[in-house]
Amino acid sequence: MASQGPDEAGTSKRYTHLHSALQLATQRASNKWTFEDFEECFPLWCAEERNGAQSIMSVLARGMQEAIEKDAEDILQAYGAPAAIDTLHQVVTEARERKKSGYTGKDVWKPDLEPRAAVRARTIPVLENERDRLLATLQELESDNEEMMARLQKLTTESDEADANAKKLLDTLDKTVESFSALPTEDMLGWTLTSIESTKE
Repeated sequence: MASQGPDEAGTSKRYTHLHSALQLATQRASNKWTFEDFEECFPLWCAEERNGAQSIMSVLARGMQEAIEKDAEDILQAYGAPAAIDTLHQVVTEARERKKSGYTGKDVWKPDLEPRAAVRARTIPVLENERDRLLATLQELESDNEEMMARLQKLTTESDEADANAKKLLDTLDKTVESFSALPTEDMLGWTLTSIESTKE
């Protein structure tokens, strides 16, 4: 068969059954035309070349079957039928499981249930969970931000204290230099020389 198989197009049992039914219907339709019908269309040729006519009819039937299968497969693929049928199969399976487990959520189908209400019943909890997750992430980021701000404040305070201590040291050094500059260095030098000379004597 030239067309794409169900394993390549769809994976659900529902699609596999549809594909098998389509193949069976195509096969029956292409082989419904009997040799007697063919013989009525070409009586002289079939009478003269009966074996050849039967072979030609078989080739035509097989070609017709392949053409129908290809066209049908192209239509299924064009409308996304394999994926859609797989999704339908999944939805039906989930619905059966929920019914079996006694699920009584707001999105359970009822004759008077609006589609929007059913959608809201399924999507709002998902959105609420996402909101809670984002809020938790935001709180975590805010906590990290507060820790970083506290560390930055501590570093700033330590830097200010270091600057203040350095300024005190520089002020003390300036005062020391200023005091040393005010000393009578010439008198001190003379006194030192006198002391040295007296020591030598």
